Amino acid sequence: MAGAQTGTGKTAAFALPILQRLAPQASTSTSPARHPVRALVLTPTRELAVQVAESFRDYGRHVPLRSTVVYGGVDMNAQIEQLRKGVEILVATPGRLLDHVQNKTVMFNQVSTLVLDEADRMLDMGFLPDIKRIIALLPAQRQNLLFSATFPEEIRALVKSLLRNPAEVQVAARNAAADLVTHVVHPVKREKKRELLAYLIQTRELRQVLVFTGTRIGANRLAHQLRRDHIQADAIHGDKTQAEREAALADFKAGKTAVLVATDVASRGLDIEGLPQVINFDVPHSPEDYVHRIGRTGRAGMTGEAISLVAPEDMEALAAIERLIKKKIEKVLVPSFQPSGATVATLMGDQPTRKGRRPAPPAADPIFSKPYEPSASAPPPAAPEPQKKRRQPQVAALLGGLKR
Repeated sequence: MAGAQTGTGKTAAFALPILQRLAPQASTSTSPARHPVRALVLTPTRELAVQVAESFRDYGRHVPLRSTVVYGGVDMNAQIEQLRKGVEILVATPGRLLDHVQNKTVMFNQVSTLVLDEADRMLDMGFLPDIKRIIALLPAQRQNLLFSATFPEEIRALVKSLLRNPAEVQVAARNAAADLVTHVVHPVKREKKRELLAYLIQTRELRQVLVFTGTRIGANRLAHQLRRDHIQADAIHGDKTQAEREAALADFKAGKTAVLVATDVASRGLDIEGLPQVINFDVPHSPEDYVHRIGRTGRAGMTGEAISLVAPEDMEALAAIERLIKKKIEKVLVPSFQPSGATVATLMGDQPTRKGRRPAPPAADPIFSKPYEPSASAPPPAAPEPQKKRRQPQVAALLGGLKR
């Protein structure tokens, strides 16, 4: 298990040793039998899979080892052709890899190294069934490597149930955010978030900013609204085709798009060189996702800025983030966009928290606890009037009428 801050080179930390270990077995033969899969790298997103595959190709440029990448959203035939030629290093997303297993286009009998990149996401409930199926197909004797910037306690417990005596390497404090990233929070009314975002981009003349939203529909809507404000914006999320996602990311990296609105699909491992700002339009519900989001900036020794637009209903999520990163985030009001006065005081931390001593309840009115006592000045109760004797009604006999 290896943990390190985002942007510190975790891909190189496993790619270079794998290349060095497999180099003695490298072959220049064209026979697929001489190029079995020996290292398997699993990633949670297509974009990260492509990025990791590019790293292996660049690092191993002068070593005769073959590598390829398989992921969903594209035609399988080109991937099948690459696999049939033989590859020693295979980078994949779990779903598409199982598609190849079902089609019998990949074999794992000589895999000696398994890498789970962004391991905390790979082992959450969404991916775990697929990961277990893949692990069951691998040789029992192998090395397992798990890399991530965050390892929540529930994931750590799960890892120890899957691994035998795992060694742990922690470069920085657990779940730590990147040191070169500055954090700032702008309290804002929820209905004013979009206007504040456009105001910040235009007044600060931001030229390249990655904006995170909580939903795919929200990403599309926000990108559309920004374009109406004459801001070059595009969206990237899981509902878009792979070609659309690659085109949006390429335009953003090339500077053709000023704002890329994304869901958390882009928060895992993406390396955008020199990205200066990340903005959380929606505060993430999971504090670990905050660490990964802001990790897109401040990478490879460069500085970055993480801006969060926080509405009153986001305060609980913000408190969880501050507990995780062990840091109080600076809060800055933007005139004309802040919430009402009482809400601002709470957001800025000027109000006592709920854990403070509760005020003493007001004293109870004794009228509800003392027994009734008649007043001395009250007149004595009047004596009851004697009841008059009630005359019994005459009842006729069934036969013979009344008696006189």
